[in-house]
Amino acid sequence: MKAMILAAGRGERLRPLTEHTPKPLIQVGGKTLIEYHLEKLSQAGIQDVVINVAYLGEKIRKRIGSGKAWQLNIEYSQEPEPLETAGAIRHALPLLGEQAFLLVNADIWTDISFQSLSAMTLGTKLGHLLLVNNPNHNRAGDYSILNNILVAKSSQAYTFSGISVLSPKLLTQYPQSRRAFPLREVFTYFMQRQQLSAEHYPGQWWDVGTVERMQQLEQFLQSAKE
Repeated sequence: MKAMILAAGRGERLRPLTEHTPKPLIQVGGKTLIEYHLEKLSQAGIQDVVINVAYLGEKIRKRIGSGKAWQLNIEYSQEPEPLETAGAIRHALPLLGEQAFLLVNADIWTDISFQSLSAMTLGTKLGHLLLVNNPNHNRAGDYSILNNILVAKSSQAYTFSGISVLSPKLLTQYPQSRRAFPLREVFTYFMQRQQLSAEHYPGQWWDVGTVERMQQLEQFLQSAKE
């Protein structure tokens, strides 16, 4: 299975840190966010990784390179303009191929192992989403799970982790596909048709979307070392 890391965002809420540093290269616990993912992907046995780049993308290329340091083969999907999440994946499909791939947002930190996800098969589904406990900034959650199927959020809702296993058909079969569009609307469309499965992960997960959250994660990682 191949993997894709979404790394093209501008990180507006992390300014001024992201004025000269792309969000995936923000450091927490002495390591960049994207390097945590690359380590986990390598440990899970994944060899081929696609990283989409745009804003300050040359700095990501320079830092990560070919992926040899992690025993990975990394290819870059250069975006000519902002394509949003679903547009970014569609743009990268020639590099991803025709099989299901593991998708990871660059701006998260988690202690999950990618082993089980990298070994899974989707069967008749078009995607499998990993959901986590709701953080303070998203207490209402995003979705619920019913018999392992992703459904609209109810009283027991969870937050989408930014980690999923997707079939390329999710993008090629979406009827409102266009050059730039968000993945959330694609999920909504196929969720309503019961084409997405899901699971809940109860472990550590952090969305490093603001300076405050980044500092909280830094404190957590420091205390974990003590």
